[in-house]
Amino acid sequence: MVQAQQSETQRSAARELFGQFHQEVAERLDRLAAGVAEGALDAAIDLLVESVQNDGVIQVFGTGHSEAFAMEIAGRAGGLIPTNKIALRTLVLRGDHQVEELVGSAFERDPSGVTELLELTEIHPQDVFIIASNSGVNGSIVELALQVKARGHRLIAVTSLQHTNAVSTKHPSGKRLSELADVVIDNLAPYGDSTLETADGTGLGAVSSLTAAYIAQLLTIGTVARLAESGKRPPVYISANTPGGDDHNNALEALYGQRIRRDA
Repeated sequence: MVQAQQSETQRSAARELFGQFHQEVAERLDRLAAGVAEGALDAAIDLLVESVQNDGVIQVFGTGHSEAFAMEIAGRAGGLIPTNKIALRTLVLRGDHQVEELVGSAFERDPSGVTELLELTEIHPQDVFIIASNSGVNGSIVELALQVKARGHRLIAVTSLQHTNAVSTKHPSGKRLSELADVVIDNLAPYGDSTLETADGTGLGAVSSLTAAYIAQLLTIGTVARLAESGKRPPVYISANTPGGDDHNNALEALYGQRIRRDA
């Protein structure tokens, strides 16, 4: 009987946390939606539209869980075809680095591989970059931002302003991603990313991946809508799991050749 009561108490505590997390997520999505209604993403969408109209590719980079943002932008049904996900694993797949280097977080904190990473990526002058990083301070993130700007590309950052402004950068330049971008989009994640605490003070309920995915879809929707206004059908993926999906996608991908890669 006592054990059953304890189990029900535990389930009740979990359900309360579920409700709190829903409120935390919904409140942030509502804030993002309100910002969009006031034009908060217009500057970023302007850059994306201009790049695609000029035969550019949207180059997206994120490490750790922020790679999910890049996957939300590049290579998925309902997304733009002229998109390319830059990933650190390319240094192993196509470069001379070893698999063991991918273990842990050391690789994403090390800026030394970025030059080679960009050399392994076909980049054209009209390409625009989006870099997603919740902290915005890891070495590879800041180094790629620095090199992108040195090459003259426009850069959009998706980051947590609350977190990045509360921590020190891990890059020798002393810069943060947010200080290098032409346009900065706040993912509204709190410092440390966790929105909840258990009774013993354990933090949980990270929101940055959820808000970043929402931002990615808003950027895609806004860009496609603007391109459609020009009277030309936007180059958008359809699901490969629908009849004709592969043929449609392959034909449009071929227009960009090796500029877009769909590595695992």
